[in-house]
Amino acid sequence: MTDHVHDLAALREATDRLLSATEKLDDAALAEPSRLPGWSRGHVVAHLSRNADALVNVLQGRPMYADSETRDRDIERDAPRPQAEQLADLAASAAGFMDAAAAPADWSRTVAMRNGVTDSASRIPFRRRGEVELHHVDLGIGYELEDLPDEFTAREIDFLAERFAGHPAVVPTGLADDTGRTWTTGGGAEGGSVAVRGTASELLGWLSGRRDGSALTVEGGTLPALPPL
Repeated sequence: MTDHVHDLAALREATDRLLSATEKLDDAALAEPSRLPGWSRGHVVAHLSRNADALVNVLQGRPMYADSETRDRDIERDAPRPQAEQLADLAASAAGFMDAAAAPADWSRTVAMRNGVTDSASRIPFRRRGEVELHHVDLGIGYELEDLPDEFTAREIDFLAERFAGHPAVVPTGLADDTGRTWTTGGGAEGGSVAVRGTASELLGWLSGRRDGSALTVEGGTLPALPPL
């Protein structure tokens, strides 16, 4: 069972790490490219701020975003802001999410995300943690997949394996890390099953589109091409 109280505490720690790291960036560093194609570091920070606001909307029963165009336009608007403005927004929006999550609520209720996706309210803190942790890596400022807490890495693999389960473009795929943990995903595409092995960090990098999978070992076929998240 998802423990939203634990996830909120872990999210606070992840957010503190992110805020401490981004405080060291100046205007020039924020304008430099991130590891996400077409996005500067300023885009990543702006996205994290607006995502916090959007998840408040989710918790309070409103649409996550007005529409995709508004989401994208807001990120483009906020990306070039000066460092002090960016970081103040990042901190305030993160605090706003924590405040919304502290309100008495039925955490077992179903909430609406984007594009028709629904989830349990109890999983929203972990979804936010995923945004904070992975986009911290995307900034390219010294925080790597290998630096992520092991508990988070394993759960994010769970989350992504579930997301691709039964996908019509992915053959049945078994995953195993070097500690013996296993997952299954795919299964909607024709073809024999494949086994993919590697470190948990490399598995997460491949599943999340942040590494090409070249460090993984594949048996039974070729490494499946995963659809974009």
